[in-house]
Amino acid sequence: MDFLPQDDIIRTLLGARGRLSAGFYVVLHDVHAAEDVFQEVMVKALTQKDLFTNEAQLLSWARAVGRNAGLNLLRKLSRVSVGLPAVLLDIMEQESEAYARNGREEALAECLEKLPAAARELLELRYFHTLPCKEVALRTGSGVEAVYQKLSRLHRTLRDCVDRTLTLYPEP
Repeated sequence: MDFLPQDDIIRTLLGARGRLSAGFYVVLHDVHAAEDVFQEVMVKALTQKDLFTNEAQLLSWARAVGRNAGLNLLRKLSRVSVGLPAVLLDIMEQESEAYARNGREEALAECLEKLPAAARELLELRYFHTLPCKEVALRTGSGVEAVYQKLSRLHRTLRDCVDRTLTLYPEP
């Protein structure tokens, strides 16, 4: 049986870092704790590298291990998760896997790369740093309404780009 080489494990996990950390954030509601859990998952994956024969298996394992690590961290800190119930997290995980399989994730990554730097910065402030639109407006020197309009246009642009990309390169 061929196992994934260490370099492939690292590349795969770092490539899915945003998606994985977002899933851990749903459990923890703390960006820094979610990043800590990602780091923990990375270390565990490298120490248990003989478990993985393909990337899908690795990512499924990483989501489950990370979610459990997040729940354990909440218990350890005696905090109650204000996140979603475990059954909904399971459903989200299944949907996430299906979404990734149909190529939308890769198409979105391609489309994001095509955006101007200012547009990517706006999306990063709003969604990666989870800043409210009012704070995004202050940081970018725009009005709040302008931020809402820009985000709306960016959503539409990205959706259209992903749809075009998937039409040009359909799944086999």
